Amino acid sequence: MKIQKLAVLFVVATLSACAQVPKQATVFHYATIDALLAGAYEGELTVDELKRKGDFGIGTFNRVDGEMIVLDGDVFQFKADGTVAKASGGQFTPFAVVTSFKADNRYEVSKETSMKELEDMLDERLVNKNLFYAIRVDGEFKQLTTRAISPQDKPYKPLAEVTKTQTLFNFSNTRGTLVAFRSPGFAKGFNVPGYHWHYLSDDRKAGGHVLALSLSQGAIKVGAASDIEIKLPANSMFANTNQTVDRATELKAVEKLRKD
Repeated sequence: MKIQKLAVLFVVATLSACAQVPKQATVFHYATIDALLAGAYEGELTVDELKRKGDFGIGTFNRVDGEMIVLDGDVFQFKADGTVAKASGGQFTPFAVVTSFKADNRYEVSKETSMKELEDMLDERLVNKNLFYAIRVDGEFKQLTTRAISPQDKPYKPLAEVTKTQTLFNFSNTRGTLVAFRSPGFAKGFNVPGYHWHYLSDDRKAGGHVLALSLSQGAIKVGAASDIEIKLPANSMFANTNQTVDRATELKAVEKLRKD
């Protein structure tokens, strides 16, 4: 009887331990970053369809009309005129990355932290650099520099050319949420290797693609993802885009704060 009881207890303990192992989520990608860099600014996936794939993520809208922030199941559009609005379900995206956010780990930041320091801190804690990670940072920011792009007209120029006319925003003493992904090096071509940060303020008056930041204090939540789903546009614009070119230099210019 004692042996049987111990066996039951062992099974219960084992099941409990298994239940505590975080379930790694799926990251859903629509289109590829190389196609966007080349000027494929029209997609066929609607916001309503995207929301069925995840409640947390980033992207843009057709004609690269502003920056997309997906937070708590809502999709927001931060436009080049500095306004924030909820996107309608019928709007289309040419590029987006979403997941159903589940935090595996939580960290606290209690001192002023730059973007590089934040990324370095996360890199020290992420054991498997070959997974995808969804990252949410809720906090107070001493400073944020973001950007948004005005809607483009055909014929579309490559994104590295378009970002030369991007609108920059500088926000001070703002509170809100960073929505980000860290993608492994092998994601080159279909996603942004490394970190890709977007921002939305609590008052829904600030946002954009983050180029620089100073985090005063905040709570960081990180969720790993080992499964990837990629859906490619079926339109002629995507089909005719040259994606054999190495666009690493273009991507660096697009993702970072320009010095010129």
